[in-house]
Amino acid sequence: MNRSTFLTVIATSAITAIVVSSLFIASGLKPAAGPSLQLPGRSNVSAQQPDAAPVPTPIAKSTEEEIAEVVKRASPAVVSVIISKDLPVLEQTFVNPFEGFGDLFPEIQIPEVRQRGTQKQQIGAGSGFIVSKDGLVITNKHVVADTVAEYTVLLNDQRRLPAKVLARDPVQDVAILKIEGSNFPTLILGDSDKLEIGRTVIAIGNALGEFQNTVSVGVVSGLRRAITASGGGVSEQLENLIQTDAAINQGNSGGPLLNLDGEVVGVNTATVIGAQSIGFAIPAQLVKKDLADVKTLGKISVPFLGVRHTLVTKEVADRLKLGVDFGALITTGDNNEPAITPGSPAEAAGLKGGDVILELDGARITPANSLARLIQQHRVGDEVEVKVRRGSAEFTVKAKLVERPQG
Repeated sequence: MNRSTFLTVIATSAITAIVVSSLFIASGLKPAAGPSLQLPGRSNVSAQQPDAAPVPTPIAKSTEEEIAEVVKRASPAVVSVIISKDLPVLEQTFVNPFEGFGDLFPEIQIPEVRQRGTQKQQIGAGSGFIVSKDGLVITNKHVVADTVAEYTVLLNDQRRLPAKVLARDPVQDVAILKIEGSNFPTLILGDSDKLEIGRTVIAIGNALGEFQNTVSVGVVSGLRRAITASGGGVSEQLENLIQTDAAINQGNSGGPLLNLDGEVVGVNTATVIGAQSIGFAIPAQLVKKDLADVKTLGKISVPFLGVRHTLVTKEVADRLKLGVDFGALITTGDNNEPAITPGSPAEAAGLKGGDVILELDGARITPANSLARLIQQHRVGDEVEVKVRRGSAEFTVKAKLVERPQG
């Protein structure tokens, strides 16, 4: 499967689970006055209250009805992102290998493949959703990763509009596109920080790159997950993800994960192949920052400290005798990349390979509160306090975050 079409963690099989709550109807209400009880369908109001009218019983909407309403409202703003590219047109011909030697063996012909020009062809598809009336579209970075491909947005009303990639987040799997026009239907980015495990969520997307606006329903089954996502020969670390059992199929990448208020709480990004209903989404709070950057700066601005690190666990601490079982250990990369980026804020602050960063601005670094997550909560130009352990000594240094280098 092409990485532009879909990003997998390992592989997928997902089940849609629709939660239906009971319809509760009160069995009776007391009237405003008088000793008798007014029951639905009965008229036993006391004679002293001849003009008393029955009080309407409020009927709660079922979860099923809420889901149907959210889908109806949200679907017009959910789009398919079509990926096209100029590919060679090949044709098979037959040639005589002895051509040029007269009439020697004229009956011998062997097949040969030749290129006959190029033709624009669809090579993949993903999903996205519109967040502004003037045509800003959110999708996954891996959907629009090919810098020489062309992208087309297919709207719910079947209009096809060319799309320009305005920005790709160098850290998160988020990209922002622009289509020309006005008065597009939009979705609102909600507050993903308020999500709770067990809450109902709805995923909408271009399933398998063929079935536009396919809906699946599930619950939030985990928060602040970290995964290594791979596909198309590329892998990347993704952190602070929402886990859901709503089916996220191939082609759903970039589509919205909605709450029952119809707000986008996440951007569907990956799923586990071979597992039962384990999918992941980028939290809306991260997308809000990227969107604000594009609107104000024309690009996505990412703060950078300049350290290569690994999370300290009890096993790592015991094996390396670090003296602490939390934090971020500054270390070289798998291919011997430097632990400290030359010219970076980390180098200027005097950090070294083997140091353990314990806290950033007073926040302890843990699996649920990674160094990358804490850095992303800041802006380029912010000065941060970094608490460090070197050997048995602990000290604090200051570093001024800079723009993350390209590449």
